[in-house]
Amino acid sequence: MNLSDLQDKYNSYKTMNLKLNMQRGQPSDADFDLSNEMLTIVAANDVMTTSKIDIRNYPGGVQGLAEARELFAEVLGVKPSETIVGNNASLQMMSDVLSCAMLRGLKDSKVPWFNEKPKIIVTVPGYDRHFLLLQELGFELVTVAINEHGPDMDAVEKLVMDSSIKGILFVPTYSNPTGDTISDENVKRLASMKTAAEDFTIFADDAYGIHHLTDTPRIPLNVLQACKEAGNPDRVYIFSSTSKVTFAGAGLGFMGSSEANINSFSSHLNTRTIGPNKVEQLRHVKFLRTYPGGITGLMKDHAKLIAPKFQVVNEVLTKELGGRNLARWTNPGGGYFISLDTTKPIASQVVKLANDVGVSLTPAGATYPNGKDPNNSNIRLTPTRPPVDEVKLAMEVVATCIQLASVD
Repeated sequence: MNLSDLQDKYNSYKTMNLKLNMQRGQPSDADFDLSNEMLTIVAANDVMTTSKIDIRNYPGGVQGLAEARELFAEVLGVKPSETIVGNNASLQMMSDVLSCAMLRGLKDSKVPWFNEKPKIIVTVPGYDRHFLLLQELGFELVTVAINEHGPDMDAVEKLVMDSSIKGILFVPTYSNPTGDTISDENVKRLASMKTAAEDFTIFADDAYGIHHLTDTPRIPLNVLQACKEAGNPDRVYIFSSTSKVTFAGAGLGFMGSSEANINSFSSHLNTRTIGPNKVEQLRHVKFLRTYPGGITGLMKDHAKLIAPKFQVVNEVLTKELGGRNLARWTNPGGGYFISLDTTKPIASQVVKLANDVGVSLTPAGATYPNGKDPNNSNIRLTPTRPPVDEVKLAMEVVATCIQLASVD
């Protein structure tokens, strides 16, 4: 298709008055509807847990209801005693742990991390909220590439010889935005590598660990178990949440770590909270325990809604761009995102062209610290919220914009 034909096609989209939002990875209303029963599952005469905790009162502890810890330990692949269940989202819990590290240090820290002008490794392309949180807390970000095996471990192993490198924050399963899952070999390398900082810590945001889109997912080695086997049991904190399992705005965040880390961090929590929202925790326990097939059954029902959207993205991009050396994109087996890279440095132009005809995309550069993609090529696609027909149309617009910007 020549420039004139591309321009005509692009102009035709302008006449459609489109309002298609592909910016952030939100569940659809149909996904939320799967959990609506949770709104009424705790009744006025049902306020006592099986462990005899009245959810209306203070007692219960900062680590969460025993029933919730047992449930979400299964999700994390750890023991209930290695689990804390908190409020809302994993980002909040992650922020609490990182803030604690900066202000007072973690269990094996000799001094608070802020005393050491700390650096932390992040993967790129990556999650903009991770970058923002870390920079807000005062970390200097050091980037490494991510691929189908996870973080570039050759680069990581060289970097951790610097004692100011205090940790790594990454998404181990269906990474945001690439959809990559860490290999078993790289889990072992992370768990066993020598580090200059004695309190070097892995922060694994496993937000999409159960968000499979196929019946044959690849499940990576459990990072905590690998750290135990490597003789570094206190090296890792694993985070997750129900934000995209039940309700995005009224979910639960939870984390797993060694019992020693859990007990140490709990002493910090005791100074700043009476405990998490026990009502919300009981809702989740009752709902997820009684849903047909449990959490696995619920996630399969989510996959039935989400997988066709991922499929149509791949179909449209393959049809419009396949074999033309204009772009490459991921086709992940789970998670919430697809990562697209243009061959030429035109990502910002593509995003602007799409926005100008009513297709809102994540800003170019958002997947890199400070919003600056050195190659101006990466675009994060988020097909989960719109219906399939809107996703298809949005991808047709994106494909046209890539072709148009490439010709220009």
